[in-house]
Amino acid sequence: MAQRVVITGMGVMTSLGHDLETFWGNLLAGKSGISLIESFDVSEYTTRIASSIKDFNVEQYLDKKDARRMDRYVQLAVVASIHALENAKLNVAEDTDPERVGVYVGSGIGGLSTWEEQHKILLEKGPRRVSPFFIPMMIANMASGQISMHTGAKGPNSTAVTACATGTHSIGDSFKIIQRGDADVMICGGAEAPISPTGLAGFGALRAMSHRNDDPERASRPFDIDRDGFVMGEGAGILVLESLEHAQKRGATIYAEVIGYGMSADAYHMTDPSPGGEGAARCMVKAMKDAGISPQDVSYINAHGTSTGVGDKAETTAMKSALGEYAYKVAISSTKSMTGHLLGAAGGVEAVICGLTIQHGVIAPTINLDNPDPECDLDYVPNHARKADVNIAMSNSFGFGGHNATIILKKFEA
Repeated sequence: MAQRVVITGMGVMTSLGHDLETFWGNLLAGKSGISLIESFDVSEYTTRIASSIKDFNVEQYLDKKDARRMDRYVQLAVVASIHALENAKLNVAEDTDPERVGVYVGSGIGGLSTWEEQHKILLEKGPRRVSPFFIPMMIANMASGQISMHTGAKGPNSTAVTACATGTHSIGDSFKIIQRGDADVMICGGAEAPISPTGLAGFGALRAMSHRNDDPERASRPFDIDRDGFVMGEGAGILVLESLEHAQKRGATIYAEVIGYGMSADAYHMTDPSPGGEGAARCMVKAMKDAGISPQDVSYINAHGTSTGVGDKAETTAMKSALGEYAYKVAISSTKSMTGHLLGAAGGVEAVICGLTIQHGVIAPTINLDNPDPECDLDYVPNHARKADVNIAMSNSFGFGGHNATIILKKFEA
């Protein structure tokens, strides 16, 4: 018999807060975490804004020597995992069998800043001066590896690298690992630290980012006719998933239940969604089928909603295709309007948001939605938070390469 899977812990590291209370308060207040980039000279870049974490002191959480051997994305992942386990009141070594606790944390890009630093050393000082920690700091699986080392989790350990769908794939795959009985607990989600010269130049070359440098807080405007691209962000979002039996046995607080997971491929284009969001629609339908629900059961959708011209239209069409006429009745918001687009971490952070939405009965808004695009004509909860009894929440993530992922959470009922 398939195990029921519940969320017992959540942790974030974002520009809007390092703890759940601060993060959630800023979301409901409609606060933007986007600002001018200060970590390097951006004067020659067309985009000079991002959703940066400016007050992160890793030595508050980790030994200085250990922290220096981690890329920033790994640091963010490990610290968010510490927060999530504290939130779950779970000590892996003391409260459970470590061999039944797994880690599944991904990154869309991995250690970009480490790559830049070491490549500069290679060119300026030669190959003998490249750090022996270069490769293990940079590779995208190292967040999962370091979290397991820090926590002692010895169960299933893996990594998704599916661009902006990474965090949601990581959570969905973890859900299935517990559901089939291969673990009792999974620490899962995504982390990203792409705000670097190469990252900014690369996405800038794609002409996918906003140029609203003179008004950063209003730059990310999903579904608005005046949107001009996404705003890159850094951060991490981590969930602690447990089998219901394991959670109840230790008296854990349960935030929500994971009931569905869908995934699909566009098989269409490197960066653009398939026409009409066909692949995204199939993904949502698969998730609803897996959850055993109908469109009318969905209370809220946290949209991928990146603030790009083609992406927002495709997702709107996809939601209409997947949910039919009910798409006009469901509440939808893009919290990327406040957090920016955290790439591989987006799905992790947005799953946390869905869990908090179910717990508190309030939907965070889509800010900066002042002039809705006529082709984006659904209920995007514009500009102000909305009280609502959210029983079932859906979270969408779609990544370059045509990777699509959807998870569905439900208010817990014993």
